[in-house]
Amino acid sequence: MEIRRHEISANGIRQRVLVAGPEDGRPVLLIHGNCSSADFWQPLLRHLPADLRLVAPDLRGYGGTEVAPVDATRGLGVFADDVAALLDEPVLFGAAGTRPVLVGHSLGGGVAMRLLVDHPDRVAGLLLAAPVSPYGFGGTRDLAGTPTTPDFAGTGGGTGNRDFVARLAAGDRSTAERTSPRVVLHTAYVADPASLGADEELLLDSVLSTATGDDNYPGTAESSDNWPGTAPGDRGVLNSLAPKHFRIADELVAVPEKPPITWVRGDSDVIVSDTSLFDLAQLGALGLLPGWPGAQACPPQPMVGQTRAVLDRYAAAGGSYREIVFADCGHSPNIERPVEFAAALLDLL
Repeated sequence: MEIRRHEISANGIRQRVLVAGPEDGRPVLLIHGNCSSADFWQPLLRHLPADLRLVAPDLRGYGGTEVAPVDATRGLGVFADDVAALLDEPVLFGAAGTRPVLVGHSLGGGVAMRLLVDHPDRVAGLLLAAPVSPYGFGGTRDLAGTPTTPDFAGTGGGTGNRDFVARLAAGDRSTAERTSPRVVLHTAYVADPASLGADEELLLDSVLSTATGDDNYPGTAESSDNWPGTAPGDRGVLNSLAPKHFRIADELVAVPEKPPITWVRGDSDVIVSDTSLFDLAQLGALGLLPGWPGAQACPPQPMVGQTRAVLDRYAAAGGSYREIVFADCGHSPNIERPVEFAAALLDLL
């Protein structure tokens, strides 16, 4: 499948967009996750029919899209606005009023949820791949998304690993440390690094395209009197995912038009999981962070359970959803199981 690259000025920034398929093809809008880019969809595109219209933008601060600040107080709304501004671009979608199926991975799943809430008349369906919980990332204790502390301690920009951020900024391609981007790609993005195959360098390029700093990844932080001493700030990517700013569960359930949702995840995901190794509470429970106040005060976030509970409410309110779990698959089912993932998308279409 031929992949073309367009540069579109929309929502005040220059966005790079990958496009494949005919202008009159059934539209699918692919939204990538954190520390990646639209190139993360390339392993999947090879397994999709040539008659689909596939549109995959780089979010701001990733890939070839302009580096622009992320206002975290809007949750993932800044990213959603950027993507929504592309919907009426004729070179991408043809006629105005297009209703694509949205496919969102990880952070991109949250962006897709935000797009549905903000533009329910523009969305034909959602495929959520290992999505962030509708209650954000970290800092909540139960299926209702109850905060563990009033200031959402343990979430946001202060939770980013400083050495990983420095290695991103330096373009490190080595395997020198556990925090080297290539090692993180091998151990966190996928369950089996062999699944990266010939795409490994392309995908590593994609990870390394992440813009770093207070306005992008990881973002700012505030000090906290609560363990582990950091609370979310108002700028940057990890703060936009923090439950202080991204809590979309009730809005998602209440959306007036409820397209079908397919939820795809791997059973070996270590990023979005009920025992996520990126949740500081889980690291505390494992004895890897000192001073953890215990399971009663600060339990790990039940991310998968929260998503299922919210989608159950969505279905009870008139929508529908399907949960698909891939065995021995990690955080990137679109890369690790592209054939099965494509089948799930085609079923939704």
